[in-house]
Amino acid sequence: MYLTGQHNVVPEPALVADVTHVALAFMRSDIFNDIGRVEWPLFTTVNEVRPKFADDTVVQVAIGGWGDTTGFDQAARTEESRALFAENVRAMLDATGADGVDVDWEYPGGNGEDYKSHPNSEKTWEIAAYPKLLAAIRAAIGPSKTISAAVPGLLRDMLAFTRDTIPKIIESVDFLNIMTYDLMNRRDNITKHHTGVQNSLEAIDAYLQRGMPGEKAHLGLAFYVKWYKTANGIDCRVKPIGCLTELMENPETGADLGKAGAFSWHDDVPSEQLESFLAALRHGVYDEVGGGHYYWDEKENLFWSWETPDAIRKKLPAIVGTRKLGGVFAWGLGEDAPRFSHLKAASSALKALSSTVKAAHEERSEL
Repeated sequence: MYLTGQHNVVPEPALVADVTHVALAFMRSDIFNDIGRVEWPLFTTVNEVRPKFADDTVVQVAIGGWGDTTGFDQAARTEESRALFAENVRAMLDATGADGVDVDWEYPGGNGEDYKSHPNSEKTWEIAAYPKLLAAIRAAIGPSKTISAAVPGLLRDMLAFTRDTIPKIIESVDFLNIMTYDLMNRRDNITKHHTGVQNSLEAIDAYLQRGMPGEKAHLGLAFYVKWYKTANGIDCRVKPIGCLTELMENPETGADLGKAGAFSWHDDVPSEQLESFLAALRHGVYDEVGGGHYYWDEKENLFWSWETPDAIRKKLPAIVGTRKLGGVFAWGLGEDAPRFSHLKAASSALKALSSTVKAAHEERSEL
């Protein structure tokens, strides 16, 4: 689970008893390029978080996040800069008492928030530098600390994750958190599930086909809701998935045009979307083909995409089970407050999967 500064809420211990790792998000990447740094600002402390989880839960610090690419870019450039960044990671872990680090560079090779002002052609060198930065961190912190990395779920963003680089990447990391959410975003122009089964499978399979061991791959779950404005004059009842949207991103600057948005279950629903969202909750349907829960509001021209507990219970056996993945993660734990219904669904679905696998092993042993 990611525990975020925006929603720093942890439920009762019984609900997080199955959480193996918690990543505190985020610490900025640029501070790890400072010589002699001794302060490591974060929204909480490891000592405050650790007692809220089971004794064996690994507490990580997540570095970076969407839009925070400059620090990684500077760090990855040379052997010396990578060593400085890595030594600062080690110093941070020593100072905070954290058990490991989650590297959230979105994204090496390009297609980040700044892809219009800094095109991908300027970042091609990052593709080869990314595994080297991870290797430097591993060398600095040693084998006993964990390293994970948050990696893109859209094929168009997987620039640094190839047949050549993935074997190098997995030499340094314990696992990859594949962000199988936001799979529809403001760079799209037709509706699709932002965290559906079909497009999540496409993401997972891309990594597996490029050499990622299934046991090191984690499926991402979204504990939040997304909406998108569909184009005027288009009747999405005919084709709710694949329906034309309004222009959601400035084609010159990449800026958000306010035609898409998101909020968590812990947030107040924005007043301008409240009526439409209540209708979505009442009348939303599950797409058995694409594997996602959605609703199109013809009055407001809004397409809603979100994960329900039932959708999670269907998704985990369809992906984690069939592809034999190492586990799941979610953005984010506190985003599911106060009911934590999605957390409960994920935990119960994983336990069911585990029981199925155990029974299959026992059956094979008897044969």
